[in-house]
Amino acid sequence: MKSNGGFYITQIKQLQDRLFSKLLTKHGLDFSSSQGRILFVLWNENHLTMSEIGKKTSLANNTLTNVIDRMVKQNYLVREVNPKNRREVIISLTDFAISLKEKNEEVSQEMTKIFYENFNEEEIISFEETLEKLLNNLKQKLAEFD
Repeated sequence: MKSNGGFYITQIKQLQDRLFSKLLTKHGLDFSSSQGRILFVLWNENHLTMSEIGKKTSLANNTLTNVIDRMVKQNYLVREVNPKNRREVIISLTDFAISLKEKNEEVSQEMTKIFYENFNEEEIISFEETLEKLLNNLKQKLAEFD
């Protein structure tokens, strides 16, 4: 059986990134998709270690370090030594980054409308269940290499 699923996913990801970037700009927000993933994770649970952020975003360690370095310089994040474990660094949102959450949620809602245009509720549920299975397959295979 010939399958184009991986090709479609790659195209979807590229188009989604470009469109999301344009919507962010339209709403006066200026961060990349990688930065947005980190912000999203921290908006949901602030004060995390690098490894916790890495697990939640699926960003590679070297990418994560570079992106967080940029975000600290841009006043989105701060690094602090964990008082309970001085070998750990805690990454936290600045007040500036916290203030962007509402605008970002507006952009996310707009993207969701675009994603699911012409889908009915049953199709959305089925599609998301399929995506979850695919994600779990990939995580499981990747864990075998670690």
